[in-house]
Amino acid sequence: MLYIFGGLPGTGKSTLASALARRCNAIYVRIDTIEQAIRNSGFDVAGPVGYEVGYKLALDNLRLGNSVVADSVNPLGVTREAWIDVARQSKAPFVEVEIICSDPNEHRRRVESRATDIDGLKLPTWDEVMNREYEAWAGEHLVLDTAGRTVEESFSDLYALLQI
Repeated sequence: MLYIFGGLPGTGKSTLASALARRCNAIYVRIDTIEQAIRNSGFDVAGPVGYEVGYKLALDNLRLGNSVVADSVNPLGVTREAWIDVARQSKAPFVEVEIICSDPNEHRRRVESRATDIDGLKLPTWDEVMNREYEAWAGEHLVLDTAGRTVEESFSDLYALLQI
């Protein structure tokens, strides 16, 4: 199974995606980790390079029979379609999950108060989050709103949505 996560920074996406990977014993492919490793090696990550690496890692692991949780902002239709293509190439089922925080005050507080667990990663500011390109999702996908919810409540909601 390929679990395709997406959503703006600060919505709780990585927290929930990593919790799901842990619970399902799935491979966790996090684009922030890939892109920061590339930066730490002295290379530029302009364009889709981090995503391209993520797609290939996911494909390899799906072909080995592992479930994969893909964690990225996944901001464009083209990136979402590429993840779906990975599932199709590996003949694995997939589900797309968009994580949102519908309360702008709570979302802003999260963005401005969070810390990173990736060495060297510069987190975006609230203005950068709000001004980034993020296309509306088309097609069938699950949406989980984390506003006013604890991590535990949100994970319980996610688990119910996924019907695991």
